[in-house]
Amino acid sequence: MLKLWRAFFTPHFLKGVGCMLILGGFWFSSEHQQFFHTNLLSTSPAYAQRVPSTDVWQQVYKQLPDLPKENQYISKQTGKVAESNTLVSRMISYHVYVKGRTPNYRLDWKLTLADYLDANEVMYESSYPGNDTLRKNPLAGDRAAIRRLTRQQRNALVQALVNTFSQN
Repeated sequence: MLKLWRAFFTPHFLKGVGCMLILGGFWFSSEHQQFFHTNLLSTSPAYAQRVPSTDVWQQVYKQLPDLPKENQYISKQTGKVAESNTLVSRMISYHVYVKGRTPNYRLDWKLTLADYLDANEVMYESSYPGNDTLRKNPLAGDRAAIRRLTRQQRNALVQALVNTFSQN
């Protein structure tokens, strides 16, 4: 048995295995060129780049009409209330673009809620959505709004977000 084991790990054997793997890879790529090119050599956009459409937050508010909008902040550009800049729209931007989390998994949304509740990762005002576009950074208000929600409301919010992104 020991001789057989040693025979498999000689330099000649390993070179042979390496050549077979390389030749097999060329054969595979020429035989299945389309598959090899599209799935292994090309890069597809990250999921976060395909999300979200502008009406996702509106769909969440349709499912949860009692959820606070927190859209009283003034736009730096127009000087008027930015009504479409809501708690949910900022939460989605934070979740997908700042943290790079996938939008269709409950656990990822629970981690984001834990961020808002100071129970997970640190949230920085400088990178929070709305910091660049609103006169006042909405992070403190958004955290307070999330803290005011009951556990049932937070679970319903997570489910509404997952449902909405699963439809897209």
